[in-house]
Amino acid sequence: MNESTVPGNASDDRFDEVLELINSARQQSMRAVNTCLIELYWQVGAYISRKQEQAEWGDAVISQLAEHLAWTQPGLRGFTRPNLFRMRQFYETYRDDVIVSPLVRQLPWTHNIVILSQSKHPEEREFYLRMTVQEKWSKRELERQFKAALFERSITEPAKVSAALRKTHPSALEIFRDAYMVEFLGLSGAHAETDLHHGLLARLKEFLIELGRDFCFVGSEYPLQVGGRDFSLDLLFFHRSLNCLVAIELKVGRFEPEYLGKLDFYLEALDRHERKSHENPAIGVLLCASKDDEVVEYALNRSLSPALIAEYQVQLPDKQLLQAKLHEFYVLNTTQSSGC
Repeated sequence: MNESTVPGNASDDRFDEVLELINSARQQSMRAVNTCLIELYWQVGAYISRKQEQAEWGDAVISQLAEHLAWTQPGLRGFTRPNLFRMRQFYETYRDDVIVSPLVRQLPWTHNIVILSQSKHPEEREFYLRMTVQEKWSKRELERQFKAALFERSITEPAKVSAALRKTHPSALEIFRDAYMVEFLGLSGAHAETDLHHGLLARLKEFLIELGRDFCFVGSEYPLQVGGRDFSLDLLFFHRSLNCLVAIELKVGRFEPEYLGKLDFYLEALDRHERKSHENPAIGVLLCASKDDEVVEYALNRSLSPALIAEYQVQLPDKQLLQAKLHEFYVLNTTQSSGC
């Protein structure tokens, strides 16, 4: 009997299209179930909220409701007393927000609870809702981004980019960050560039999640030949929505201005020899252990290449410090907008 005719043979590709149809239907069913579940929780939360606003129900009645549901609907999950209070909070938080409320229906209940319980500002809730939908974060990754204070960093520490990058890729400002968390590498304070490089390759999945959903890995120590000489850049990626190559050079020390010249050289080589006719100019990222923002500003001010300079951090940041900076940011903007 031919191998391809053996029942259950996983190598038989004749049925791939049927499998795709099945998997697609499963995913659609899961999304539909989740949408219905979130809508149910919304309606229950609205009902409880109305009863309490009309002074018909107190908190004790919600406890009795949970007990009643547990008794009359054995096996029904998700309607515990704490969860019923969360449903009320869920409804009351988003009921008047016509922009954000559609987003909550695209996420599982567990993700919504994480965002609802850990966000301190409406802007923060919207930020994490949009990012979770866009990046398709797991619950674990979402919790990690809260610990990494992504919202605070995005507001108070925007990416440092060249004017050329702003011009050629204006949407890149929403994609790249000023700092990337690589605490998952477990690197010590004193580490070599090879430790960083090999660690990122070994934990490439986590690094891609940290970079963002549209990044695709192309190669490591990517070879470039110019004028009969051989060069190699540390990491090469492709970004789908920006439609361009992204070169990442790693530096385990602080940023030095001369690093930018070498990155410019690599970008020119990529554009001349590697870029396809339908692609946009390549972007360069210098990923350093530390940087002086004023030095970075001076270096990028005259750069003609679409480049940015970012830090990698081997430990999660001090979130309380970042929250204090965010508070100062809001106070300053409120003062300026009021004309004081």
